[in-house]
This record gives sequence, structure tokens and C-alpha cells, in this order.
Amino acid sequence: MAQQTALADMTADGADKPDQAVVRDALGVGVAVGLSGFAFGVTSAGSGLGLLQTCALSLLVFTGASQFALVGAIAAGGNPFTAAAGAFFLGVRNAFYGLRLSQLLALPRAVRPFAAQWVIDETTAVTLAQPSRRARRIGFTVTGLTLYALWNLTTLLGALGAKAIGDTRAWGLDAAGPAVFLALLAPMLRTTTERAVAGLAVLLGLGLLPVLPAGVPVLVAALAAPIALVAEGRREGRGRRGVRGRPGGTGGPAGPTGSDGVAQVDRIDQVDRINGVDEPNGGAAAEEGR
Repeated sequence: MAQQTALADMTADGADKPDQAVVRDALGVGVAVGLSGFAFGVTSAGSGLGLLQTCALSLLVFTGASQFALVGAIAAGGNPFTAAAGAFFLGVRNAFYGLRLSQLLALPRAVRPFAAQWVIDETTAVTLAQPSRRARRIGFTVTGLTLYALWNLTTLLGALGAKAIGDTRAWGLDAAGPAVFLALLAPMLRTTTERAVAGLAVLLGLGLLPVLPAGVPVLVAALAAPIALVAEGRREGRGRRGVRGRPGGTGGPAGPTGSDGVAQVDRIDQVDRINGVDEPNGGAAAEEGR
């Protein structure tokens, strides 16, 4: 009975995936992105933040884009409150990630407040790429643990060795996080609608980046999803009206003379034959059967 229940759960969740493969993928993402903490540590120290302030941001905030936005605005001479507001808006997306992950992971209530600290771009991408609930939990946990530990360690090392490391742009470490995220996202864009949403989001985000505060273009880019869905709904609605208006279409003025109409007539004939209407003495046979 227990084996049947496990098999049913596996079937409901989708194709199974070996735990070793999930751990390997999660470790790859965690290590690749975790190295970006060097860039943040150096950038934060260069903007004037102290060692404790830099490490506290990684320990408590733990969302790279918001952290870079904050220290970048401060380094440019911006008001700290304005910089914090931009970082906050940029981090709002994690709340939407959490709504989806809470359904997929179904973690116990006592664990959810601690797991919320790890809800970021990379853990979300790894979790969504897994076929079963067990694989999603493993992927989320391994990615979150690896990335959190390595990100904080490299933040500390980057802040301590800021002068020795120099300009992080020469190392390319600041590009590791976005590159990994795009590599995880690209295979998930399977349909035309999904690709349209991604393309429109890129256009909105990049187009509004020079004119809006940091973090706001990302939120505006989220409007790409409802815009694309509304456009698709209208297109499908016009297609259905066009089918109904063609001769032979269901509900068209020409009646059931096309392929759809023939199919409807065939179904009616089959029902009549079952009920004995078209057979000789079918009515009598039906009565005798009753």
C-alpha cells in the first residue's frame, strides 16, 4: 500500500529525477553565483560602507540585485533613504516568487519563515526546473544553503581585500549572477506566449531604466505578462468568431453543413442508433427493453 501511494505521488508530480542530478545542478548554480559576493564586497567597501555594514547586508538582505542597487546609489552620491527605497522596490519581486514556491514546496509552517530568507532568483529558477516535489525541495535547499554560505563568505573576503582586488568589472564577477539566471530561464520559454512575455519584459525594463529610479523598471516589466495574456485572449476570441462565421461552422448561418456540422450529425445518429430510433421496430424494442 505504501509503495502504491509513493507511486501515485510520483505520477502526480511528474517524471522522477535522481537526487544526485538535482544536487549537482543546485551546487553548480550556488557556486557560480556565490562567487559574485566578491564583487559586492569590493563594491560596498569602495562606496564607503564599513566591514560590518557590508556583511550585515549580505546576511540580512541576501538578494544581490538589491544589494548592488543600494551600494551603487550610495557610491554615486545618492541619498541613503532613496537608495534603500530603490533596493526595496527591486526586492519586491521575491514576494511574488514566494507565492509560487509556497505551493510547489509545501513546507511545514515552522520552516517557512526561515526558508523565506532564501527565496531569490536562483533558488526560484532551480526549483521551477524540477519535475517532482521531492526534487524541488532538494533543489531549493541545496541552492539556498550553498549560495547563502558562499555569498556571505565571498562578501567578507571581497570587503577585506577590496584594495588588492581593484575594479570588479575587470574580473567580470558582477555578470555571473545574471548570466546563470538567464541560462536557467531560457530553456523554460517553450511557447510563443512565454517568449513574447520575456521579450516584452526586456524591452520595458531596458527602455525605462534611464528614466525611472532603480528597482522600478523591474516592477514595470512585470506588466509584460498581463499585456501578453490579454493580447492572446483577444486573438483567440477573434479566431473563434471567425470559425463560427464561416459556412459549416457551428452556429453559422449555413447550418451544420461543414465538417463540424457533419460531426454533430454523426454523433446524433450514433445516439439514435443506441436508443433504437433508426432500427426497424426500434421504438418497440426500446419499450420491450424497459
